[in-house]
Amino acid sequence: MNAILVASNRGPVSFILSEDGSLSMRRGGGGLVSGLSEVAKDLNVLWVCAALSDGDRGAVRLAPGGRLDQAGYETGALRMLDIPPATFHRAYNAVANSTLWFVHHLLYDTPNMPHFDARFRREWESYQAYNEAFAMALAEEASHGARVMVQDYHLSLVPAMLRGERPDLRVAHFSHTPWAPPEYFALLPDDVGTELLEGILGADHAGFLTARWAGAFMDCCEMVLGAQVDRRSRTVTHAGRTTRIGVHSLGVDGEALWTRASEPDVESHMAALRDQVGDRMLIVRIDRTELSKNIVRGLAAYREFLATHPEWHGRVVHLAFAYPSRHDLPEYREYTAAVQRSAKEIEDEYGTEDWDPLILNVNDDYPRSLAAYRLADVLLVNPIRDGMNLVAKEGPILSPRSALILSREAGAAAELGEHALTVNPYDVSATAAALREGLVMSEGERLRRGTLLAAAATALPPHLWFADQLAALK
Repeated sequence: MNAILVASNRGPVSFILSEDGSLSMRRGGGGLVSGLSEVAKDLNVLWVCAALSDGDRGAVRLAPGGRLDQAGYETGALRMLDIPPATFHRAYNAVANSTLWFVHHLLYDTPNMPHFDARFRREWESYQAYNEAFAMALAEEASHGARVMVQDYHLSLVPAMLRGERPDLRVAHFSHTPWAPPEYFALLPDDVGTELLEGILGADHAGFLTARWAGAFMDCCEMVLGAQVDRRSRTVTHAGRTTRIGVHSLGVDGEALWTRASEPDVESHMAALRDQVGDRMLIVRIDRTELSKNIVRGLAAYREFLATHPEWHGRVVHLAFAYPSRHDLPEYREYTAAVQRSAKEIEDEYGTEDWDPLILNVNDDYPRSLAAYRLADVLLVNPIRDGMNLVAKEGPILSPRSALILSREAGAAAELGEHALTVNPYDVSATAAALREGLVMSEGERLRRGTLLAAAATALPPHLWFADQLAALK
């Protein structure tokens, strides 16, 4: 039985099934995994996650009760849930990523979407079943009075479900996304919106990345549920229970990041990139081709910058690393294609025999990304909406001499906005002007700002972020 448990869709490791039927293990991807893996291992936390691939499901079937730490794998304490693939697909792709993500990031083309019909109701039943599987596993594994840390929008129903099974537990839920304002949250069917809010309010502590997202959640509780909200003390009282609302701004472990960024593979990528671009100044962006990341407008801003400032032709290169995301969803496949079309238009219009104005790379390569951070003169982070954005925090740590252009709609703007060049992410012309401002900014001013940005970015590294929430459950 375990005294501290973490639940998330994606786990700290994944398994790959080779052609000969053997399994190999690698570290899981994603910002949450990166932030929590070492913390969880140090504190002897049991991590409960879903099996995401055939390799994962193969590993689970070889493990008693899905406990991979008892099956010869060096995972730390880990239980992986083999949820039926059809249930998982509907819960993860149709509800979590195609509905809840779209709502919280305000992504819908509302004249056409969303469309909540009988099919959605079947998908919602799968989301309920998926959350119930997590709640039952946590109830089985937790010792009396254990603390349970439920992570993100995939598992919004778990706290209330777990409360029904194990009222002795202390439960926290943390939202890594923004939270929609009430008028947008109301796009959801009334009963679904109510169930989501009451699901999270099953927790003793509901955490958010910024005060803005916490405030939006409290607004929804008040307007949708009629809950009693005390914004000064950050509490929500509903159905006889009070949930405390916390703000915990996840930062970066600067020392660990620098250690990784100093390894030979990163140095090799730095040399290769420098050979490719020469002594030109570098505008860098590192993102997934996620709809909310606003890559197409960022490229449009760079194109407008080149059009209005021909004196910069041949003197600057835009390194745009846009790694494919969620390609099982058609909207994301089209968005990746739009990014590639925009990049080609810039190259066709401005490229010369001895100058590539834009280098687009869509193949995920973490060491190369670290190398780009270190070389950046300007870092462009312009999401239309983002819970936090760790790119905005990692960049100034690895290159304190770079200027940060940051969307005011990123959660990170609450901490970093004072020292960044903040922009309206929809204003392409203003973003183009910020690109020029970042490039012409003196080295001394960039270093002054960058030093302050790096200090803010490392203020609450993952181990302190996690400890802060654990302490809130005592």
